[in-house]
Amino acid sequence: MRIVMIGAGYVGLVSGACLSEFGHEVICVDNDPARIRALEAGVIPIYEPGLDEVVAANARAGRLSFTGDIAQAVRKAEAVFIAVGTPTRRGDGHADLSFVFQAAREIATNLDGYTVVVTKSTVPVGTGKDVYDVIRTARPDADFDVASNPEFLREGSAIEDFRRPDRVVVGCDSERAREVMREIYRPLFINETPMLFVGRESAELIKYASNAFLATKITFINEMADLCEKVGADVKDVARGVGLDKRIGSKFLHAGPGFGGSCFPKDTLALLKTSQDHGAATRIIEAVVQVNDNRKRAMADKIAAAFGGDLAGKTVALLGLTFKPNTDDMRDAPSLAIVPALQAMGARVRAFDPEGMEQARKLMEIETCADAYETMKDADGLVLLTEWNEFRALNLVRVGELLKQKLIVDLRNIYAPEQMRDYGFSYVSIGRAPALAKPALAVAAE
Repeated sequence: MRIVMIGAGYVGLVSGACLSEFGHEVICVDNDPARIRALEAGVIPIYEPGLDEVVAANARAGRLSFTGDIAQAVRKAEAVFIAVGTPTRRGDGHADLSFVFQAAREIATNLDGYTVVVTKSTVPVGTGKDVYDVIRTARPDADFDVASNPEFLREGSAIEDFRRPDRVVVGCDSERAREVMREIYRPLFINETPMLFVGRESAELIKYASNAFLATKITFINEMADLCEKVGADVKDVARGVGLDKRIGSKFLHAGPGFGGSCFPKDTLALLKTSQDHGAATRIIEAVVQVNDNRKRAMADKIAAAFGGDLAGKTVALLGLTFKPNTDDMRDAPSLAIVPALQAMGARVRAFDPEGMEQARKLMEIETCADAYETMKDADGLVLLTEWNEFRALNLVRVGELLKQKLIVDLRNIYAPEQMRDYGFSYVSIGRAPALAKPALAVAAE
């Protein structure tokens, strides 16, 4: 099939590349000429494991191309996906749909023959109807349907998520549109992927409800972690015991510094605003948003307490800046709240992140280092903020030699308290009793 993906950002580029891998002819359209030139030259503007290989292979095969000419692309298309950004709108917390409606107007101008217009962007309930009205008003003669096809991609594992999704959700009102969408996703049928056809409004709400529920699980286990610290329990044991219940499951029950990224913060807020507009209270989501915001700020206080309560003149080595590993995405990352708070307390922060330092420097004043160990030289302690794999097996003897004092604050519970104690560290983690250094314990050099 001939498919157009409007927007060559994270969702559009991953979706377009993977659909071309399915055998479709895909054109990714973007209004940023520099991005189009980079993509045509094989330069991927985001970090996502495996994406560069998928883009390169399908571009070579002639199935994937890039352009800034939306008119020519749309006129050839059987399906046009809208995959533009829907950031939080300044002032009121609603999703900003200006890019969506701009795309709809440009699509309308260039429709030629029956086309399914698909909202891939995360949009509030009712947006599909509004997109339909925009196109119908501009082109009363056009032959088209509007469908909702929300994405459920996890940054860092998006390629695998697209190839082997838990489900494909499609919201549309006509059998003609359903047939087009079935054909687009036909390669997934061999894996017996569930394909759920619902109304547009239901599809739009499924996306928000899914993200809000996962954000709630994260927030819940974070509050349980705080309780664990008060009563002497271990949050990792609690999470495992809870997660073994098949009705609950173990995913997203990992205590930490709060959720961030491109989806959960803006989607929970947008869902909250939508519910308020329609007079349907969502008290749980309201609490999740507030608790998560408070938690990021509280993590800076936790770090300060571990450093003795006074950070003035102290150097903090910080590992991890992105909101999660295997991405360079800094959107709503906990580091954006924690680092400035530490600096305001008088700390000098030296940081390293495998992929996120360029983006981090655009968003805050921060000293970055060439590798993990450079951050630690003569620092007063180490903070683990993002659980990149390379931080899971640090040379702890070397760490202890580089730091002024053997202090580690682990906000992702990467290490075991007993291991830290055996290496002589004062170790502070999330939802577990602090492990204090034991003197005179011999540890073989690594």
